[in-house]
Amino acid sequence: MRNNIVHAGAHELQYEIREIVAVGNILKDMGLEVCWENIGDPVLKGEKIPSWIKSVIKDAVDLDSSFAYSPTKGLEETRIFLAEICNRRKKVQITEEDIIFFNGIGDAISKVYNYLRKEARVIGPSPAYSTHSSTEAAHAGADHLMYKLDPKNNWMPDIDDLRNKIINDKSISGILMINPNNPAGTVYSKDVMVEVVRIAEEFDLFIVCDEIYLEITYNGKIPTPLSDVINGVCGISMRGISKELPWPGARCGWIEVYNRGNDPMFRTYIETILNAKMLEVCSTTLPQTVIPSLLSDPRYKEYHSERNKQYEAKSKFAYDALVGIEGVIVNQTDGAFYMTVAFDDGVLNDKQMLVISNDKIRNYIEASVCNVALDKRFVYYLLGTTGICVVPLTGFSCDIYGFRVTLLEADMEKFEWIFKTIAEKIKTYLNS
Repeated sequence: MRNNIVHAGAHELQYEIREIVAVGNILKDMGLEVCWENIGDPVLKGEKIPSWIKSVIKDAVDLDSSFAYSPTKGLEETRIFLAEICNRRKKVQITEEDIIFFNGIGDAISKVYNYLRKEARVIGPSPAYSTHSSTEAAHAGADHLMYKLDPKNNWMPDIDDLRNKIINDKSISGILMINPNNPAGTVYSKDVMVEVVRIAEEFDLFIVCDEIYLEITYNGKIPTPLSDVINGVCGISMRGISKELPWPGARCGWIEVYNRGNDPMFRTYIETILNAKMLEVCSTTLPQTVIPSLLSDPRYKEYHSERNKQYEAKSKFAYDALVGIEGVIVNQTDGAFYMTVAFDDGVLNDKQMLVISNDKIRNYIEASVCNVALDKRFVYYLLGTTGICVVPLTGFSCDIYGFRVTLLEADMEKFEWIFKTIAEKIKTYLNS
């Protein structure tokens, strides 16, 4: 090319959650039956959508208005409904004008980071969710800035590390939280949320809180929404229906903006995001149309309660299957539907392996594990021997070795096989 047309941050755009699919598909072509535990799609893993939810959506399809453009911010009726839900908590008051719809949280993440000033950085957790970390890093054309989540403290944020990073890097303008957390499955305590807000207030920062899993909590954990503790700090909550209904293919999410009138610079930033959305005209209309009917239906709470009980049972089985294995750190999942397992320092090396009987698969795996992170080496051997496809923890912008697996398999017999097999293979691998 006459000029270099490659974005300075192009090398940061990595998504290990889907990249490992290419490896799985190659092995599938070699005759391996793959069990996809890499991505959080409840529908793909066999969860059935209740007939009453489908009926509400079918009724909306009969409305001609469901096929039209929506306003750029989203349907007014739906935004009023969502603002009222937030305001019932009486912690922070918003109006429909503080809600903007996007084509999924991925679209919202793209706008939130890409329309920041290039020099303004948002520090996020490590392990990170790849869409946040990659997009923020690509926006800056630099490595993502991260604070630590501590696996020996149930993956809670290391508040001292966060504070020190902010003190030492003046470019940090915002703090990202993901609560409940993906990939760790942790539900942050109210004390942690309050402490992060205090830090933002002290250093005049704004907060982004990805709350897409806010309704998926169990084991007695009650999530604290950002709106409950934000006080006068400027903030953005990210919400959606892809995990709650679940309807990931709808690509329907929104942001709730808090206290934008408290800082003229933050207000201008939000206006910039809205103007960028205006260039796209609007987000998909049909999913917005059904949100008030679905979320206000008494059956919705019953459905979610039953769903969360199922995830609770799975979280306990998974924890019991893996806890106590020498060389690993396991925390019980309390929110979302992921479990992250960490390896103790020094237990992995580049000589460990699992026996693969299929010559073609063995040759492919052995060629693929040269010069890769040690947790990725384990993940590849696990995939090659069992077909279980998990994601290495280093793929989540993390320097701790481990892996993330979902709790989504609907067939309980298969679910139990997955975690018993993982436990068995960890033991075999570490002793090889």
